[in-house]
Amino acid sequence: MRFESGICLHCLNDLPLTRFHSDPANPVARLFWGKIDLQAASSLLHFQRTGKVQRMLHRLKYKQDKEVGLLLGRLMGQAIEECGRFATVDALLAVPLHPRKQRSRGYNQSQVLVEGIQEVWPKEAIGGDLLRVVQTPSQTRKGRLDRWRNVKEAFHVPDPGKLAGRHVLIIDDVVTTGATIEGCAKALADVPGLRLSLFTAACA
Repeated sequence: MRFESGICLHCLNDLPLTRFHSDPANPVARLFWGKIDLQAASSLLHFQRTGKVQRMLHRLKYKQDKEVGLLLGRLMGQAIEECGRFATVDALLAVPLHPRKQRSRGYNQSQVLVEGIQEVWPKEAIGGDLLRVVQTPSQTRKGRLDRWRNVKEAFHVPDPGKLAGRHVLIIDDVVTTGATIEGCAKALADVPGLRLSLFTAACA
């Protein structure tokens, strides 16, 4: 039996859900302890390099399969909406791609996730308020230190005042070492009164 975007209903029901959104000491949150201040952090799914989640994200990023991203976004939105720890979020921010990479890919996969989330949990998307100004090499085969060096100056906030006092939920596809999110948070650090949370489609 087929479901959305070629995903069978059995596979959909068998996704490796983390189920730790309500735990403030979950593995995603602990990844950032002592590095950046997050109000809440979690991931929808567990990522394994040879599993179905990897195949879904590969389709989203490299096979132009936006439908699988919208589906994942809707599942993320349902999980977020049901968790009180994200109740005060008032804006969604997709981790940006460098414009050159976005032109090559045709879209930002994290923004597709945001669009899926909005179908279930209608919050404002503020995609232009954080820019990726350095085109970084792929992070896939890099260790934590190299990943951090790769992205530490990659992001820029053109108008910090627009985000002042808001609670922004950063959205990305996969969190591994957390270096990309730390790079985003470093760029956002001078925004007055800004609170940050994180939710990703998967955690490795």
